[in-house]
Amino acid sequence: REDLWVREGKILNPEKLFFDEKGSADVQLDCKGSIIAPGFIDVQINGGFGVDFSLATDDFKSGIDLVSQKILSHGVTSFCPTLVTSPPSVYHQVLPQISVRNGGAHGAGILGAHLEGPFISREKKGAHPEHCLRTFEAGAFQDLLNTYGSLDCVRIVTLAPEMKRSSEVIRELTKRGVCVSLGHSVANLSQAEEAVQHGATFITHLFNAMLPFHHRDPGIVGLLTSDKIPVGRRVFYGMISDGIHTNPAALRIAHRAHPKGLVLVTDAIAGMGLAPGRHTLGQQVVEIDGLNTYIAGTKTLSGSVATMDTCVRHFQEATGCSVETALEAASLHPAQLLGIEHNKGTLNYDSDADFLMLNDSLYVQATYIAGQEVWRQDASGM
Repeated sequence: REDLWVREGKILNPEKLFFDEKGSADVQLDCKGSIIAPGFIDVQINGGFGVDFSLATDDFKSGIDLVSQKILSHGVTSFCPTLVTSPPSVYHQVLPQISVRNGGAHGAGILGAHLEGPFISREKKGAHPEHCLRTFEAGAFQDLLNTYGSLDCVRIVTLAPEMKRSSEVIRELTKRGVCVSLGHSVANLSQAEEAVQHGATFITHLFNAMLPFHHRDPGIVGLLTSDKIPVGRRVFYGMISDGIHTNPAALRIAHRAHPKGLVLVTDAIAGMGLAPGRHTLGQQVVEIDGLNTYIAGTKTLSGSVATMDTCVRHFQEATGCSVETALEAASLHPAQLLGIEHNKGTLNYDSDADFLMLNDSLYVQATYIAGQEVWRQDASGM
């Protein structure tokens, strides 16, 4: 029940304005009892609205522009376009076309790419094409550079930590400021802990595409309560809270075990926002049936078509957590994961004025980036 002051794209401490400048607001906006929350940050989104980030097309830039525009209505103000396992030629064509940029009326900001694969486990490849998977050969890090072509715009790399030579790769990526995520893996707990000791800080879609929890060796899931995490380091984990990828009870178990690490991700594919039917995910064809997305002709789940605001509402409903907790899982936690919490993910003074207005049921009413309204629900509810 208080005012939010914004100036020049930042959240302002009004004390300075009142006492030093003797100023007042130029524009006042009545938020009519809305909840004001930091903008959502999606660190794993493969595409949407017919656009697939893992397809090298001539108009890739217009595709990424379309997605960044459309996700504003779902409260996403920044995101990491995600590429699934692809041939090197795709990385070489697509990555130079992704540039880190601020959000605005044109769409959500781009924080850098998330490369999920191809250095992942065959047994837990999920919807990733087997013929494109790779292992680390001698000169492992150089091998990774050759595969991707460049790390200039890369923020997150998902790999399987049980692979030979993965430790040196994790160390090198971490040194370059790339966040290493563990996923699509059959790693046991000690392999996962070793990866964290070398610098890994994230788990890609917890429970999905990893060994199931076992009481004698809890695998990657065991990182949530491990006592081998370096002091001062927090392990974050992504969850696809769409009611399909993880049973609500599993969502509750993870959240209760390690609430401060939970990061909501959509893992959305090109079919998000489109009618059911056949769509693509990188090199594969997927079928959408309701909220389920399968590799065509199988029952292998392949990404989701849930939007971020849907995931937030489902998470809150499934766990019974507070509204603040649900909102932080989509804003503060991903910002902390990427080390940008001084600018994004909060409503603190001097942070970027990327925020949402939501009603009490957590439906987005308006989206603001750098203090400018970039989307608003019109009177007809559209």
